[in-house]
Amino acid sequence: MIDCLIVEDEPLARRLMTDYVSKVPYLNLVAACSSPLEGMEILRKQPIDLLFLDVQMPEITGISMLKALQKRPLVILTTAYSEYALEGYELDVVDYLLKPITFERFLRGVDKASQRLVPIQSGGSAVPVEKGITEPSSSFVFVKDGTKLVKIRWSEILYVEGLKDYVTIHTRQQKVVSLQRLKALEEQLPADKFIRIHHSYIVAVDAIDVIHKGEVQIGNAVLPISDTYKKTFREFVERNQM
Repeated sequence: MIDCLIVEDEPLARRLMTDYVSKVPYLNLVAACSSPLEGMEILRKQPIDLLFLDVQMPEITGISMLKALQKRPLVILTTAYSEYALEGYELDVVDYLLKPITFERFLRGVDKASQRLVPIQSGGSAVPVEKGITEPSSSFVFVKDGTKLVKIRWSEILYVEGLKDYVTIHTRQQKVVSLQRLKALEEQLPADKFIRIHHSYIVAVDAIDVIHKGEVQIGNAVLPISDTYKKTFREFVERNQM
């Protein structure tokens, strides 16, 4: 679970963000505060993984609050004013959501944050990690398909196809289309179970039926192995030959 804190002085916006958080299974809302000072007190008392922080507030701005924090969680800024975006990114915020915030845009921000967090199997909160150096500790991933979140187990995936900002996850039962880049999903997949064979394809090792002349066959699908990934794929196959 990702422990979240909302700091938002506008009641309607605070309720909206609270509702959005409640719809995402892996987010746990610790508190929703109307005051940045109240938020800072909570941050001093307990660990928070992800902070949804409004910029314009009467006591101090969200930017000022962020600068005052000695130990910062991951932060997603929310505001109606785009002129704060540059300063926010200079403070290494995960994302910058312009009001009015749609649920789809909210999920994209949460997805960015989740890619920088790895859940602890013991049931504790998530911890920040450098991208690409850790393996996922769970056996599944939640991906957004339209307006719903779909739980997909690694063992169900046959291959993943990428096209610009979207991926299509082909499983044994269905196809799930999700708004995210293939590289981002690749970083979540277990490296011993999946391998990149093309700019547009990642395949599940156990799902491969035939390898022949620069192609991989999985069921009725025939996928190309590009020159960029051919050497890595060949070495992988050689290591795993009987």
